[in-house]
Amino acid sequence: MLAPERRTRADILIAITIAVTVLVAAIVVWARADATGTDSVVAAQAAPAVAAATALPTALRERWHVPDGASSRALTGGNLVITADNGTVSGRDPISGEQRWWYRRDMPLCGVEAQYSMVIATYRDKRGCSQTTMLSADTGQRYTARSSYMDDTIRLTGDGTYLLALGHDRLEVWRSDLVRTLEYGYVDAPVNPNTQPRKGCALLSAASSSARLSVLERCPQDAGARLTVLNPAPKDATTPEQYGSHVLTLPGSDSPEARVMAVSDNKTGVYLPPTPDTATAPGLPARLAVFDGTGNELATYPLSAPFTDKGVGIRIGSTPYLFTGNQLLALNSQTLQPVWAISDALGTPAMMAGKLLLPTPDTLTLIDPTTGTPLSQLGIARTDYHGEPISLAVIGNTILEHRTGQLFALT
Repeated sequence: MLAPERRTRADILIAITIAVTVLVAAIVVWARADATGTDSVVAAQAAPAVAAATALPTALRERWHVPDGASSRALTGGNLVITADNGTVSGRDPISGEQRWWYRRDMPLCGVEAQYSMVIATYRDKRGCSQTTMLSADTGQRYTARSSYMDDTIRLTGDGTYLLALGHDRLEVWRSDLVRTLEYGYVDAPVNPNTQPRKGCALLSAASSSARLSVLERCPQDAGARLTVLNPAPKDATTPEQYGSHVLTLPGSDSPEARVMAVSDNKTGVYLPPTPDTATAPGLPARLAVFDGTGNELATYPLSAPFTDKGVGIRIGSTPYLFTGNQLLALNSQTLQPVWAISDALGTPAMMAGKLLLPTPDTLTLIDPTTGTPLSQLGIARTDYHGEPISLAVIGNTILEHRTGQLFALT
């Protein structure tokens, strides 16, 4: 019979060393984990349903305002108002502004969007704007998350079907569960090399619809800017599927001011700035160039004034609208041809009780969305306003104005 093994002093020291090593490793993993530095307070129950407004207000006054510096526009989700500032995303009661939930991380916020009754928040870490979390808009409950290499600055937008995260060197398209459907541009560690159609391109602007992703890019081998039309959800997310890609030759297309402004199922609208007179040709006014689903030019429409750097495109229902910086244009949903225009606009509109509300100086102007005819105006005293663009949203009977890094609620 073998004698029982006896523990020596060396055995005990080795066991202690292993235990300490495991403990230190666990602490390091915990300190670096995504959950560390996160403060999440979930609503005890879903927010009560908010009924859509059936009538327009006859007067307005400010009810509350809060910082909203990380959002680029007024956001609502589910039955709450969504704000984002200094690393914190909040769901707020539309009437009181009271926080019903919040989600906070000790990282800078790159962008926030609201879609599918969810809130999508992207944070910056050492890999760029790579940490994205999806939360229930009504409760703040964490639904899913994703992490991937991204640029240090991105523009996060939603088209109703997909989410587009656009950086200078790279973009990604995500579906409703944050699964990536497409990566385009720079790839840090390609699983399958040589799947990207071009290398070293700067992504100038992009916009998406459920059927098309249009990218204006500048590639080293090209003589000018290139318009590339892609499938937003190809069979393989790492292998872009191009419907067409063309170097643009239209006057103004290689200007840094040119940008994709609207995308439908089979059309792309690109803003072209005015061009100066030359010895061989007269200058051209600002224009909206429309391309088909493969990137071929269809039509060019002159604009009454050039866009400023504040210009932005939005979609309300099926109608695309362009805010030029001082004018609102409504486009035909099928052809992207300008239908009507309103001057003295201060920002992007919202729909309420069947009418379009447009921010204008000292007022909100009520507009017939079909004809663009101004119907009436609501006076408004805007506090702490210095001419910045205004983004409107409506939830129930509450009108929201996002401006000057703050969100103002009006009833």
